Amino acid sequence: MHSGTSSNLAKNDPTAQDPAEAADVFETCLDKTCHALLAVKAATPSEVAEAAELCRKSKSDGRPMDLLEATAKIQGREEPQISDAVNALAEKLSITLNTAPPLIPFAAKLITPTAFYESFDRIHRIAADLLVPVIFVEDTDAIGVASINPIAAEMLSQIIQDAVSRRFGIRPFMTILRLDHESWSFLTRKHFGS
Repeated sequence: MHSGTSSNLAKNDPTAQDPAEAADVFETCLDKTCHALLAVKAATPSEVAEAAELCRKSKSDGRPMDLLEATAKIQGREEPQISDAVNALAEKLSITLNTAPPLIPFAAKLITPTAFYESFDRIHRIAADLLVPVIFVEDTDAIGVASINPIAAEMLSQIIQDAVSRRFGIRPFMTILRLDHESWSFLTRKHFGS
């Protein structure tokens, strides 16, 4: 797995993200995750609405929070039970996707794909907004993303495929994986400083 520069990666992202697009991606992810939580009956409508507002406030305060973590907090979970609660919510959400992403327990050991993030600054910013680390990049042919929130990971996967396709004319093979809460917390701090 490559963490250094890659000959296939250009230096600048020609599809620079504007703030309105970032807000749209964040809100779309929040909306899809809210609907999924309600569909699997993992939270009540009032819990989901309150958790969504907590996510918006956290993001505006510069401390992004995933909806699953916010939902667990709204439901009264505290450390150390919050990790188990978030993991249970993630498991429930994964059944809403066509293919449930497998849980990968060793992702925290993988090298940060710095060259990919530098080459695709827009992707790095979106990944930070969605709290979805890119966990591996094999040039632009195979890329993996992972999160506690499988819906957010799927969204970032599609954005990456589109960006790589526009720049290089190829659609990378994407791997979408789930992380446990502890690994996710570690990786989001490592990749995004959050």
